[in-house]
Amino acid sequence: MPKVYHPVRCIYVKASKPHPEDTEYLVSFGLEYWGGKEPVHVIKVQMVYGGAVSGRRSPSYPSGTDDLDRVMKALAEIKKGGGEPGRGKINPL
Repeated sequence: MPKVYHPVRCIYVKASKPHPEDTEYLVSFGLEYWGGKEPVHVIKVQMVYGGAVSGRRSPSYPSGTDDLDRVMKALAEIKKGGGEPGRGKINPL
């Protein structure tokens, strides 16, 4: 299956227990192909397990943790143009 999402900027947020130790949330801005010729600019939150993005698992924020608050802060930063260069290495339009 061809890659359809290319992150341009990203922020990794460490996930709290009871997530496994090596779990993070990947908050990113990038280009996603939805079937047309032109990509769509999107903001995504994905789960990362052991350094690998899980494309089929929706993010989960354990009750009693500040995970959601920290992800919301990262989303605000990404929306303002913050974050580190993403894996896609594509310049935004």
